[in-house]
Amino acid sequence: MARLIISADGPEKFDIWKKAFAEVAPDLSVLSWYASETRLQPSDYVLVWSPEADHYPALATAKAILCTGAGVDHLLNAPGFPRHIPLVRMGGEQTGQLMADYVTWAAIALLRQARTWALQQAEQRWACNTIARTTDATRIGVMGLGHLGGYVATHLARVGFRVSGWKRSPATLTGVTVYAGQEALSAFLETADILVNLLPSTPQTDGIISKEFLKRLPRGAGFINVGRGRHVVQTDLINALNAGILCGAVLDVVTPEPLPATSPLWTHPSIIITPHVASEASPLMQAQYVAEAVGQMERGEKPALLCDPQRGY
Repeated sequence: MARLIISADGPEKFDIWKKAFAEVAPDLSVLSWYASETRLQPSDYVLVWSPEADHYPALATAKAILCTGAGVDHLLNAPGFPRHIPLVRMGGEQTGQLMADYVTWAAIALLRQARTWALQQAEQRWACNTIARTTDATRIGVMGLGHLGGYVATHLARVGFRVSGWKRSPATLTGVTVYAGQEALSAFLETADILVNLLPSTPQTDGIISKEFLKRLPRGAGFINVGRGRHVVQTDLINALNAGILCGAVLDVVTPEPLPATSPLWTHPSIIITPHVASEASPLMQAQYVAEAVGQMERGEKPALLCDPQRGY
């Protein structure tokens, strides 16, 4: 019987995880990393989010590591993290649905200037900002068409937006115009009335959304960041908003997290901030995905979201 050792979310959340796995995978043996009697064995799987550095030597003896997040850059970039151990990123149908719902909400919030309404409500001020633009007249560009990005792009197309996407290599997605490669980036940006960032975090993508990058968008474009905070040069983003290069931004990820109270992002009139919650699936759905991935590896199969450390995702 396979064993799953859980360190994710600390000892206080273990009972929640145990209950979820008991429902979806009762044959999987689930133990707490923090229990004094737990001894990691070479055949064990470990579920983590952000383990302490002193956990790494033990993790280096595991059969595989599974992460509760779709992004694993915080693990791969940590000194001493055992990059030679197979690492599986979080996925599953609910993760994609949640991200698609979030981006749809954010796009319509930008389209209708919902931030203005929120500020007016806080001031108890009644003023109309009538917007006649509709989804079918709005072009959305999705950067990063992986597991989540592809799901988001096709969902936005079904909603009625005019959708394009950009990725490293050619691909075909229903209802989506795909631009591939660095040479196509400028042409892609020119089509984006609203830009959605879902790129993975790599040395090549960190800081990619800068002053010169944003200038290539149509003037007055909106921006949604559900990738990583490190993708964005925050001073350049604020300057672009102040100069009218961007009309607004919705940020689910920032740097650092949590965002300090002194950050100007909190109070900017054109920014909506959410606390990195865009696609956090329920423990039950995460447990189901993890159990399926463990089953695949026990059968000698390769999970779809097995991380390539060289690529960073």
